[in-house]
Amino acid sequence: MARPTATSRALSQNFLADRATAERFARLAVPQDLPIPLLLEVGAGKGALTLPLARRCQELRAYEIDPRLVSVLRGRLSGTPHVRVVRGDFLAGHPPRTPFSVAGNVPFSRTAAVVDWCLRAPALTDATLLTQLEYARKRAGDYGNWTLLTVRTWPRYEWRLLDRVGRRAFRPVPRVDAGVLRIERRATSLLDDTAYRSWRCLVELGFSGVGGSLRASLRRAHPRRRVDASFRAAGLNPGVLVGEVTPGQWLRLHEALTA
Repeated sequence: MARPTATSRALSQNFLADRATAERFARLAVPQDLPIPLLLEVGAGKGALTLPLARRCQELRAYEIDPRLVSVLRGRLSGTPHVRVVRGDFLAGHPPRTPFSVAGNVPFSRTAAVVDWCLRAPALTDATLLTQLEYARKRAGDYGNWTLLTVRTWPRYEWRLLDRVGRRAFRPVPRVDAGVLRIERRATSLLDDTAYRSWRCLVELGFSGVGGSLRASLRRAHPRRRVDASFRAAGLNPGVLVGEVTPGQWLRLHEALTA
């Protein structure tokens, strides 16, 4: 087993070392048969995912922040002219203006920042990210609980846990297993722009914890009778915890409270 270097620890680097897992990840990232036009890879590392991904896109920009690995990557990819190795921080890059996808083995310590970058990119169509399993499960509602970020963005993005990857597939071996998280922009938003603004306000109020419960939090901005009616419409118990409310139930709450 390779020993972690100082740089690998500083950059939160855990390189994928299992070829079968890399091929499976590439198929999950680009499930269609035809190559996609443009793909950005986060943290190309030693290129374990870069080569399988390169076969499934017309253009690939592989970002790598570690200068020691850039020359290695460029050498390995010299025969693939549609792949460009970008030396630098993925988060510092400007998102393309044309539709694009994102994929990669995300440094665990920078997962939240990478996800935020993706959600702020207007032309992003989807992101398939190898993250800590716990993070992927939380965002996808796999624990039976839903986070603020997932619910707030749900009308425009679907969040799914596609796969689990054991920690032994990485070098150095991390302390936890990983998950394949898929964030996919909906072809048509579930809410128009005006309704989406009121949706964000409602969800953020509900997750604020002000009032001691979801029902009490919503009553700070809406009449009691309307809140109670919205709970009945969504099939919710008055004492339900905010994390237990599914995105579908939030949609019914929003519809009833803004009718």
